[in-house]
Parts: sequence; C-alpha cells; structure tokens
Amino acid sequence: VQLQASGGGLVQAGDSLELSCTMSGRTSRDYAVGWFRQAPGKEREFVAAITWPIGASYYGDSVKGRFTISKDNAKNTVSLIMNSLKPEDTAIYYCASRSSGGSMDYVRAYEYWGQGTQVTVSS
Repeated sequence: VQLQASGGGLVQAGDSLELSCTMSGRTSRDYAVGWFRQAPGKEREFVAAITWPIGASYYGDSVKGRFTISKDNAKNTVSLIMNSLKPEDTAIYYCASRSSGGSMDYVRAYEYWGQGTQVTVSS
C-alpha cells in the first residue's frame, strides 16, 4: 500500500489550504485513511480520519469546525480542507491507512504511511 500526500505550502493566518492523499494497493474493503501532523519537538497528533466504504469521519479536537475530510472513491483519494488556519497548525502533515475498527486517533494502529507535506501558517 502506498500513500502520497500533497498540497502543503506557506499561507497566512485565516487562509485556507487543501491537502490531498492518493492511495494505491489497498485491496481490503474496510479500512480508514487518516491525517496526522507533527510540529517540531512535538508528538504526532491526530487530525482527521475517514472510513471506507461508509465514509464516517472523525476529527481531532483542535481542528473540529475548521477542517473537513472527504474521499473520492473513484480516484482513491482523500482530501483535507483546512479553513481558518492558525500559526499553531504549522506542521508536517502525513496521511496514513489502517484497518477499520478501534479508535481512529491511535497512531500505532496505522499500518501504512505516506511521506509528509509541510504546512506553514504565518501570523
């Protein structure tokens, strides 16, 4: 299973940004794709996740109401729309995949990880 994250960049506080994660090689029917982020000197933090095939979504407390996760079944992609960005959202954002079931915010449950994409929010 391979995941490719893209869409990061440098934006100003209050701006919006959309990240995309393209996945290939997953053959199981029930799984989830999540976004995590990691800022320098901090632990990896759960951002959001979405399940296949139902499309149930989950969000970390710090992004609820600002970020929206969605999926495109045909393209096997997951998007993360980030609105009202804050400087504290600055981090490397990773997408990852896991089997369904259990807590979506548990980092170690994710079996496959893509490379990160840098998001920098200036004040």
